[in-house]
Order: sequence, then structure tokens, then C-alpha cells
Amino acid sequence: MYLLAFFVILIDQWTKWLVVKNMELGERLIVWDPWFALLSHRNRGAAWGMLQGQIGFFTIVTIAVIIGVIYFYHKEAKGKPLMQASLMLLLGGAIGNFIDRLFRGEVVDFFDVLIPVIDYDFPIFNIADAALTISVVLLFFVILFDKDEKEKVK
Repeated sequence: MYLLAFFVILIDQWTKWLVVKNMELGERLIVWDPWFALLSHRNRGAAWGMLQGQIGFFTIVTIAVIIGVIYFYHKEAKGKPLMQASLMLLLGGAIGNFIDRLFRGEVVDFFDVLIPVIDYDFPIFNIADAALTISVVLLFFVILFDKDEKEKVK
């Protein structure tokens, strides 16, 4: 399963490299007008631009997340493939953005999604962000519907 985390990191870093090498900062390429575009953007914070410039904080949090994910993977996810997959998506996403912060001092974002029905421009994101979001949703469902987990709560 660690291969899934590696795959997320690989695709994340490759797509970010493509954006950095082939697009000017702020350049926007329409993919599916008006819903989807590629926009070369940098973020020195977290989701939605929160906590800008807090690299020390993000380093500590990311290391704690990596340790926690590996611990839970080996301790709690045995025989639970969906939990294993969600933890590996979380690990890959965390490491993908951590690599950016470590070597660039900022995270490369590029997916720009507009939801015209409600006139909402979703925050710009990348593969690592998508993996993190998917992992949290999957973990939510695993915990919500796992009978073993429900028994522990009682």
C-alpha cells in the first residue's frame, strides 16, 4: 500500500514541475470553460490561504501527521483495505505538499474550479490537496461504517 502514497507523491511533484516549467506565475489556461482551468499559483499557507508563511508550524504538523499515519496504518488498518488506502492517500498528500514547502518555500497550486450555478470559485489546489481531501472523506466513511470502530466507541 505504500506504493499508493509513492504514486500520489510522484504524480503530484510531476504535475507541479510541469506547471512551474511551462507556465508563468498567474498564467491561466482554460480547459473547460467556464468550469475548469489551470492557473499557476503559489501558496505559502494552508487551505484557502490560511496561516501564510508559517513554514515552521507546517513542518511540525506534517512530521506529526506522517508519524501518526504510519502508526495508524500499522496498528489500526490491518485487514482494512479502505482504511489503508485512505491513510496512504493522506500520507502521499502530506508529503507532496511538504516537499514543496521544504524545497520551494511555498506550495504550487494549479487546479482552478468554478461552480457557476452558485457562482463559487473554489480555492486553487493541486494533486496532493485532492489526495488529502479524498483521504479525509474516505476515513470519515471508514470510521462511520466500520462495525469494529463502532464497538470501540461503546
